[in-house]
Amino acid sequence: MIAGLDGLRFSHWQAEQRRDGVVVLSFDRAGESVNTFAQDVLLELDGLLERIAIDPPKGLVLRSAKDKGFIAGADIREFRAFDEQGTIGDSIRRGQQVFQRLAELPCPTVAAIHGFCMGGGTEISLACRYRVASSDPSTRIGLPEVKLGIFPGWGGSARLPQLVGAPAAMDMMLTGRSLSASAAKAIGLVDKVVEPALLVDAAADLALHGTTRPFKQRFLGWLTNTWPARQILAPILVKQVARKARRDHYPAPYSLIETWRRSGGDIHARLAAERRSVVKLAGTPTARNLTRVFFLQERLKGIGGKDPGIETVHVVGAGVMGGDIAAWSAYKGFQVTLQDREQQYIDKAMARAGKLFEKKVKDEARRQETASRLKSDLAGDGIPGADLVIEAIIENAEAKRGLYADVEPRLKPDALLTTNTSSIPLAELRGHISRPARFAGLHYFNPVALMPLVEIVRHDQLSPETEKRLAAFCKALDKLPVPVAGTPGFLVNRLLFPYLLEAARAYSEGIPGKVIDQAAVRFGMPMGPIELIDTVGLDVAYGVGQELAPFLGLAIPPALATPPADGKRGKKDGQGLYAWEDGKAKKPDVPKDYAAPEDLQDRLVLPLLNEAVAALHEGVVADADLLDAGVIFGTGFAPFRGGPIQYIRETGVDEVLTRLRSLELKHGERFARRPGWDAEVLRG
Repeated sequence: MIAGLDGLRFSHWQAEQRRDGVVVLSFDRAGESVNTFAQDVLLELDGLLERIAIDPPKGLVLRSAKDKGFIAGADIREFRAFDEQGTIGDSIRRGQQVFQRLAELPCPTVAAIHGFCMGGGTEISLACRYRVASSDPSTRIGLPEVKLGIFPGWGGSARLPQLVGAPAAMDMMLTGRSLSASAAKAIGLVDKVVEPALLVDAAADLALHGTTRPFKQRFLGWLTNTWPARQILAPILVKQVARKARRDHYPAPYSLIETWRRSGGDIHARLAAERRSVVKLAGTPTARNLTRVFFLQERLKGIGGKDPGIETVHVVGAGVMGGDIAAWSAYKGFQVTLQDREQQYIDKAMARAGKLFEKKVKDEARRQETASRLKSDLAGDGIPGADLVIEAIIENAEAKRGLYADVEPRLKPDALLTTNTSSIPLAELRGHISRPARFAGLHYFNPVALMPLVEIVRHDQLSPETEKRLAAFCKALDKLPVPVAGTPGFLVNRLLFPYLLEAARAYSEGIPGKVIDQAAVRFGMPMGPIELIDTVGLDVAYGVGQELAPFLGLAIPPALATPPADGKRGKKDGQGLYAWEDGKAKKPDVPKDYAAPEDLQDRLVLPLLNEAVAALHEGVVADADLLDAGVIFGTGFAPFRGGPIQYIRETGVDEVLTRLRSLELKHGERFARRPGWDAEVLRG
């Protein structure tokens, strides 16, 4: 028995002494499948470390006893509760104190990292003297706190720059990106990378014999954190951040840089500066909304089950959407066949797939294996063996129904038939289907490889089992499923279209596209609406308009009233509302004396909010949280605002309605309030 630990019972930590005198401290949070730091976990660890310090072993190895991962970070549920109670400062202080006690142990300490190591997991490893990581591909080390509107507050921002140098540390913390074990070793974050089976032995050996970091790494860690270096580097870092995020939208990156710039001294001084800044950030609307978005994402992840009962996928339609759906499915491990009416279309899709595989799969053998899962299938021979068929042809109900009449008789009994339609009501498509319970919408967003959301589109004869299988399929694709009603436009396009229509109307009135785009980006949209129309394609926007405008009671402005001319569909042709060069829009300069209309931003955003209220009122989704999640992950709607309904709550229903009324009086009845504004859910 380890001295000082005799007779003690532990809920979350187990201590075991090896024959070589090294103590292995295993983290196994009780009642949870994943290790996260809650206050009771930290308090128990603090007591353990206090006793270990009294009679220190030859070394201490910190590891996870969970099969999945090292440590996922802090318990975000508890973090949100502390924010509501106003006790964030106490929780930050406690984490810092426990990790500092670990750092001050009078014996060598080593973190043995296998699997995901995020946030607080990385911070506790930084409090150790050494770090060993497993070479398994699942091992990823990161500090993603910036995605929650804060930055590392348990010593991560105080320790990492000193360890790996400010440039590498800031890149990790400002982007929230995680590193593989080999990449972590390359920057000096990890001292050794070994096979998973050798992890604990290697960590114990490192504790007993130590290692000396290369002089270059030690020198860089010192040099880039001197006072002159901080003053020189900080403005450069601010400029880099400003290209991606506005200070008023996302204050955390700027606060991190400024805290580091002005905070020198010993570890205690740096920890105090870190704590003050993180506590201040945690109380901002941005942090609270980004934390809310985290929980929305977790909810969508929980919709899908584990096994979809789907191994083979057949995609009909090798255009941009169909081809990319097929490629992504193959990349994620499914056997896929791709069909179109002419081989040339399949060939183009296969070429695009090759580029995706080249980008995503670095190992050549694995890349060839991935590519072999995607097969050209001009004749549709894959249909009889497919577990799932995805139709992704043109937005024409008659053409789709004709295809189903050909495909459905060839399906095996338990196969699912789905459509990637972006706007056609499913009631118009399922009429002649003999097995409507196994038919649904599976609506992806462009670009498929980047957009995380998939709408599972319901109709009145869809079986719950089919919906569950499709949700599990989405989960296997690393996509977020949201169930929506099969009414025109479903959720995302229904809300997005009034926004795009108003942008097109403003463009037709002569307001420069660049000005319109800037107004939307200032609100927090990831891309302006004119650029988005070109990116989606004027042909697609026209087709969706024909379907949605009558349903929404909206007139189509001249910019979208007619099909685009040949070669002028937007980004894919190099010419649309903008000219495009090397995949980038060439936006004409705006005269310096041009003044944008004061109500332009409201003209763009309020139609989306108005339609969000109507969609919620009509039950397009089950509740406000699902609506906000769908719009954020399907359109990129300003995450720091928490979604359309959350934005209405924070702004105030009466304030938004006043602004809508002002637009209605000035611009017409298209801004009239839609049904649902009296709902209690809008008032929080």
